[in-house]
Amino acid sequence: MDRNSRPSWDEYFMNITKLAAQRSTCLRRKVGAILVRDKRIITTGYNGAPMNINHCLDTGCLREQMGIPSGERHELCRGLHAEQNAIIQAALHGVSIKGAVLYCTNMPCLICSKMLINAQITEVYYKEGYADDLSISMMTEAGIPLKQIG
Repeated sequence: MDRNSRPSWDEYFMNITKLAAQRSTCLRRKVGAILVRDKRIITTGYNGAPMNINHCLDTGCLREQMGIPSGERHELCRGLHAEQNAIIQAALHGVSIKGAVLYCTNMPCLICSKMLINAQITEVYYKEGYADDLSISMMTEAGIPLKQIG
């Protein structure tokens, strides 16, 4: 194997977020997230409905049906965000995520950003932006570096 073809740690973790996103049941956007500490994956998450609740794949997209634009009225959705699911998985299994790094296919929204700030996530790497300037502002104010990578 050519040593130069080996992915960097950031590329490796970002590729795993893309794989996690494939489990998404959202009809609008497939998002994957992982929480990493010391180059070890702590939890993964993808966006979709809570356990034992019908997925949007089955019921249709509530947000589409209501004409809600992307980046607005997050509470009007059957699904949880990938970042939320990654945090919940850690809590469910009693694993601290303090000091972890988030890798996500998308820049976190404001709600997820507030959760990540309070969970004491230290950095956020993301692939695609998101229409939420307040999220960026609060993460910056909290001193959490945001790094967009391919």
